[in-house]
Amino acid sequence: MTATGEELVAARGGSWWWERRRSAVFDVGLAVVSALECGFEGVAFAREAGVPQAVGVVFGVLAGSVLLVRRQWPIAVVLVAIAVTPAAMGFLMGVVGLYSLAASEVPRRIIASLAGMQSVGVLIVMFVRMRQNLARGELDVGDWIVPFASITMAIGVTAPPLLLGLYVGARRRLMESLRERADSLERELQLLAERAEERAEWARGEERTRIAREMHDVVAHRVSLMVVHAAALQAVARKDPEKAVKNAALVGDMGRQALTELREMLGVLRSGGDGAVRRERASVPLAAVGAAAAAAASRAVEEAEGPSLAEIEELVGQSAAAGMVVDLSVEGESRSYARVVESTAFRVVQEALTNVHKHAAGAKTYVRLAHRVSEIAMQVENEPAPEAGSSAGLPSGGNGLVGMKERVSALGGVFVSGPTDAGGFRVSAVIPAS
Repeated sequence: MTATGEELVAARGGSWWWERRRSAVFDVGLAVVSALECGFEGVAFAREAGVPQAVGVVFGVLAGSVLLVRRQWPIAVVLVAIAVTPAAMGFLMGVVGLYSLAASEVPRRIIASLAGMQSVGVLIVMFVRMRQNLARGELDVGDWIVPFASITMAIGVTAPPLLLGLYVGARRRLMESLRERADSLERELQLLAERAEERAEWARGEERTRIAREMHDVVAHRVSLMVVHAAALQAVARKDPEKAVKNAALVGDMGRQALTELREMLGVLRSGGDGAVRRERASVPLAAVGAAAAAAASRAVEEAEGPSLAEIEELVGQSAAAGMVVDLSVEGESRSYARVVESTAFRVVQEALTNVHKHAAGAKTYVRLAHRVSEIAMQVENEPAPEAGSSAGLPSGGNGLVGMKERVSALGGVFVSGPTDAGGFRVSAVIPAS
């Protein structure tokens, strides 16, 4: 993980306006060299100006040491360099100051103005000094060499540091822009990773809910019927051995069916888990974790051979065999629906009948199924339980109605449940056909 710009500055450990200690050391070294240069040139300046040499040296040292603040105040450094140009001192300060100015964030018009002033200053000073040397006879050259040398010197002193500073400044700004973009991209990736983790956690919760709901539907109904038959078997074992044998056979059939459905579900979950491990080993990107987990959860449920509407008659027959009086009525023309629609409709009826076994044993129950143009509707309603009705003592987990509502709502349907005016209970659901 890369560090942000603020963390980089803090890690460099610089002081004052320097970002790095080595930058401070470098600037101090430049200031010392510039001060020595200007101090040495201050001797000649004092002699020409007719002032004590100590004054010229101190003036030169003070002027040259201004290079220490070239990063913070480059304009001041260039102005001082321009000011001491007539004294023929500050060559290093002028070159480095102009470079620092061009590499800074100062507006281009100010850079151009100060560079032009320094170039003109060097041109004038060079021209005047060469004319003075010619007048004293110290130089024996043609008159044409004076303007040529002056122009060449002015351009040579200002153009290279100016161009180099502009290049370094542009490169520095480009690097800072790239660093900011990298920091922004890193923050976006972190946000995406957090969102992907949230989606993955949500998908895992959805998968657990789906599995729990499916396990509840498979186990609760079969085991409830097994308990009812076992209770009946216990009651008639001595009085009616033939009926006891029949009930025992039904208990065995219910157990085998429950085991078969559990094996199918566990097989799908186990294969889905292997796929998840393979995806993890293949280093799937974080951004796809949530979608992959959600898809795996949906696929695990959809791939299982869920029940269909054609099995509702068998379901009602099993409840009737357990002693429940069930009336099944079907309206409309029967047709095939999507697997998830038929499975959801079957589970709603199954769970409603299971609740009747649990809470209203012996009550007459009506199961109505209506095939409509664009939807399928189902209703399971039971009358009040008779006072003498036998109770198998089945526990209630409190998740049946919640699971039915979640299933129906997931398909865009409507689910309603509640007691009837007659004292019974009614469960109704409408599921879109597509």
